Amino acid sequence: MPLVTFVNEQRSVSIPDGATIMDAARKACLIIESPCNALGTCGKCKVSISGQGDVLACQTIPTADIEVLLKNYDEENNSLRILSEGNSFVYEKSPFITKIFSAPYTEVYGGGALLGTEEGDTRTSLYAIALDIGTTTIVAALIDLSTGDQLASNSILNPQTAYAQDVLSRIHFASKPEGLHTLYNAFTGALNTMIDDLSLQTGINKKYIYEIVFSGNTTMLHLATGTNPHSLGQYPYTPEIWGGNHITAESIGIAIATFGLIYVPPIISAYVGADITSGILVSRLDEIKGTVLFIDIGTNGEMALVKDGALAATSTAAGPAFEGMNILCGMRASKGAVESFAIDADGSFSFDVIGDTDATGICGSGLLDIAGELVRVGIIGPNGRFVPPESGTYSNILKTCLREKDGKIAFFLTPTVYLAQKDIRQIQLAKSALRSGIEMLLSYFDLSAALIDSVEIAGSFGFHLNETSLISLGLLPEIFRGRVRFTGNTSLSGAKAFLLNTGFREKMKGLVKKIETVELAKQNEFERIFIKYMSF
Repeated sequence: MPLVTFVNEQRSVSIPDGATIMDAARKACLIIESPCNALGTCGKCKVSISGQGDVLACQTIPTADIEVLLKNYDEENNSLRILSEGNSFVYEKSPFITKIFSAPYTEVYGGGALLGTEEGDTRTSLYAIALDIGTTTIVAALIDLSTGDQLASNSILNPQTAYAQDVLSRIHFASKPEGLHTLYNAFTGALNTMIDDLSLQTGINKKYIYEIVFSGNTTMLHLATGTNPHSLGQYPYTPEIWGGNHITAESIGIAIATFGLIYVPPIISAYVGADITSGILVSRLDEIKGTVLFIDIGTNGEMALVKDGALAATSTAAGPAFEGMNILCGMRASKGAVESFAIDADGSFSFDVIGDTDATGICGSGLLDIAGELVRVGIIGPNGRFVPPESGTYSNILKTCLREKDGKIAFFLTPTVYLAQKDIRQIQLAKSALRSGIEMLLSYFDLSAALIDSVEIAGSFGFHLNETSLISLGLLPEIFRGRVRFTGNTSLSGAKAFLLNTGFREKMKGLVKKIETVELAKQNEFERIFIKYMSF
């Protein structure tokens, strides 16, 4: 059995004959990107082997003990840019967890029911965690239930990305018991580490953390609670859990108070989860007089449309392109990633890089900016193909950036960072999926885009986008210009609201039953609309 040592992390694991370096990394609980699900086609899992150079982790089978260097492992994970704030509103504080001192004990209550007792007067130690479980990232915030204050927060790359990038591949992976066990353990291990970090940051003993709200899409909530998601991938796509209830923290191995609870907010459908429930809550969509479109852009494109209080929701599989995956020079939003791009009136261009360093790749927001600007000036045509320099009317500066790479034309930002033709195809697929979802919701209410009063873009990724790029690409219609508002991580701010006002739980439990779910696969026009919006 070869011994694989990961030099960066000083971890060594033995693997059976025939196993790959990727298998070893997973056994060591280390994340190596593999958007192609270890098929060897994306090239994202390159690692360095001492004495051998670079290889693909998913395709390389060690035959003897080796030392492996993970490329930019520490730097990327430590500099990953994840948003931990979202829009909210002022509401009365009435948390689910309360305490009463009855000498010599303090009684801890949940919704008025006695959960347990503690020695002494511990009334000033009353804490909970709001958790946003994203397909790509996890964000936690430690909340003082007595004051409503956020005391600390942290965030990580979801460790499940090491096994499957998007929701559909994660459902497939976890449909088998051993796959579910792997993803469930990856999540619970990560959450316990995050709790320990929050405790260390604040000096608060985690035995005084009494509740965690799990806000996330339906698949992530199945995996977080150890529930097999198989039914989400099979018609009629029925969740095994619907939320609106508690489970004990102990039952899923989360180390907080002995009688700590996990609250799962109400789920809307198989592909519209509690993250959208949270977003609807803090955006107060059900109270709005008018027409508002709410979109959470990420690996999934979940969205809701409200018309004078009536709500409909849908979800589209945007895929991992917006996270910088399936893109030749794509990367997460961490140090070295191009995060914004603009072409000036004189035909020159500029871009910003996370960490104020040399560019090593392109993250999702940079990707959409680059594509949007190239479409705007005519370097990318309506069909998604590069317009060659000899045919283009764009500046000579930009013409020099179009060069061949592996026999095909590409746009070079630097000598090593570029946008390739196949990348544009990935953008087209992702943006058409989202635009088609928007059009189907409009159709459901028999509305034109002109009748939308405002558009709210939620999510950590969405917060870093800009209106011009979204419209240039056709992800949003031109008529939305000036009506777009970026609301941040409303999944997390919604989780905080559920923690701090117990009344929201029953309110949203009733509301989700009134939300109409528009299943795109059942819409006769969906395929035609999807093809239509592939073009720019």
